Amino acid sequence: MKLVIAVIHSDDAGPCSAALSDAGFVCTRFTTSGGFLQKGNATLITGVDDGRVDEVVGLLRVHARQRSEYMNPVSPLAEPAEFFVPFPVEVEVGGATVFVVDVERFEKL
Repeated sequence: MKLVIAVIHSDDAGPCSAALSDAGFVCTRFTTSGGFLQKGNATLITGVDDGRVDEVVGLLRVHARQRSEYMNPVSPLAEPAEFFVPFPVEVEVGGATVFVVDVERFEKL
């Protein structure tokens, strides 16, 4: 058995959860936030049999899409000589960061 942990964009949390549920997977959703962009994320976790990991990753690949967004950078406080861009910058967000970990023991109580 494997534990699949997926960090996805908050806009993709509903479609990803629905797709996993429709395919028979039970997942738990946590609201999280990213470190670099300070944007809302969601973290989905689900326990799956070894042979179905690729199915979960495939569903996430389809429903967690990458997109471009513009962010307003925060001015640096530490050093006035640092390079600072005072206008919005286009960044790539979305997609999924997926971790697959072995589960030593699983019990449903």
